[in-house]
Amino acid sequence: MDVMCHSVEVETPTTDPQPMLWSGWGDPAKAVDLPGPVRDLLGKLLGVRAPETPAADLAEVRPPAPALPPPVLDELRAVVGPAHVRCDDEARVRHARGRSTPDLMRLRAGDASGAPDAVLLPGSHDEVLALLRICAERRVAVVPFGGGTSVVGGLTAREEARARFTGLVALDLTRLNRLVAVDTESMTAELEPGLRGPQAEELLARHGLTLGHFPQSFEYATLGGFAAARSSGQASAGYGRFDDLVVGMTVATPRGTLELGRAPKSAAGPDLRQVILGSEGAFGVITSLRLRVRPAPQTRLYEGWRFASFTEGTAALRRLAQDGPLPTVLRLSDETETMVGLAGPEGIGGSASGGGCLVVAGYEGAAEEVPLRRERAAGVLAGLGGTPLGAGPGESWAHGRYSAPYLRDCLLAAGATVETLETAAFWSGLPRLYDAVRLALHGALGSPLVMCHISHVYATGASLYFTVVTAQSGDPLAQWEAAKHAANEAIVAAGGTISHHHGVGRDHRAAYAAEIGELGAEILRGIKERLDPQGVLNPGVLIP
Repeated sequence: MDVMCHSVEVETPTTDPQPMLWSGWGDPAKAVDLPGPVRDLLGKLLGVRAPETPAADLAEVRPPAPALPPPVLDELRAVVGPAHVRCDDEARVRHARGRSTPDLMRLRAGDASGAPDAVLLPGSHDEVLALLRICAERRVAVVPFGGGTSVVGGLTAREEARARFTGLVALDLTRLNRLVAVDTESMTAELEPGLRGPQAEELLARHGLTLGHFPQSFEYATLGGFAAARSSGQASAGYGRFDDLVVGMTVATPRGTLELGRAPKSAAGPDLRQVILGSEGAFGVITSLRLRVRPAPQTRLYEGWRFASFTEGTAALRRLAQDGPLPTVLRLSDETETMVGLAGPEGIGGSASGGGCLVVAGYEGAAEEVPLRRERAAGVLAGLGGTPLGAGPGESWAHGRYSAPYLRDCLLAAGATVETLETAAFWSGLPRLYDAVRLALHGALGSPLVMCHISHVYATGASLYFTVVTAQSGDPLAQWEAAKHAANEAIVAAGGTISHHHGVGRDHRAAYAAEIGELGAEILRGIKERLDPQGVLNPGVLIP
């Protein structure tokens, strides 16, 4: 990227990324077991029963025979070197799917039908560009792959590849993992897209800086994935969404290179950065990001508040979002999520919080500024009916903020279907959206446990993040597909967006078409045709 930066010697993280559990979430060493009493409770409340068939072992799973012609494979090897083209079963299975509940159900059943023919690991922008040109010429489908954390079906192109292309490859960006430059005058840094969240924070911490982007997927998702899916971190109230952080980028496409972002803001036509942000690898592959950075906080303070109802808590969050002062982290769990204890690190079956709804407020920043902002925000919360709970609930949330996906794994193993979905709306439409999604899920699933929280707030509206737990039916994939379809229809009908931060993928494509209309879909198809005429980039994702 041709920018004026205070260059640093190119830096790489001290640790290599460890692979996730192949059929679950995160570090296998952090996997948790569901306590016996909680299993009994799920059985009594929801009718959950242990599955009859145990989950498959990785060594037992066989991906489909590769379809990629050997001469094409040789061309790809010539670009990145033989050591950086993986064709073994394990590498292919690990790149077969994302981490949605349907993805995990298929993997746990030993279904690796979505596996690519090969995994390519480029080490530079030029190598990515060369690989895309070969794949376009040879009609090979390409799935850009970061941390593998998509929960909307964003990493499975096998069905489209089988029908339309000569093969399928995963383009793993792990080797693009460098901090290239730091501009402390402009407070920006240039980083490569294969860096996972903790690696990026490690590199920036050496310079006293942070991105402040901490989504639940933080430990495994990558910077490129954050940009491609318009990620929003748990501290978005203070630091902004990831798309707010992107001031420039370099993108490789089958047609050539895009260099985007000459200034923080511009009136030189539509901002093409916004075309790539949220495009989920369908238009190009991000190979470099210039990001806004902040000084690393000197002080962090988290605390809990209780409101009598979700309605009262929502009104309090709206007041802070519109009038300030705004905490760095601000989230509100509804009555059910608060009662169940999912807002705390213990997860389902955790300590009771005394009823009502839990608010977590967190403050990060300069040592002299944080207490003042906290005091002013506390005055607002108390004035609107909030009861202070002290630091305990906030610190507990901060300690366990990345643990919920591990809980999902043990619930799946126990015979429960558990999944999340999220949306957003303007404040005036939020109650209708909340009721509509809950009603749709209950209608599709009978008597599930449906929990919700607000975790991202704006002056004009907020997000709703739902967690659903129900007993698995005889066909749990069809069961969830029906529930997801009902929820998507409810979101569209109630005026919400089909995704606030998970993206479109394949799971939301039909609802996205309804959201943007036919003319909007035609615009996307036109961009796709111009940047990727052969349609090799992540086919089946995003484009209606």
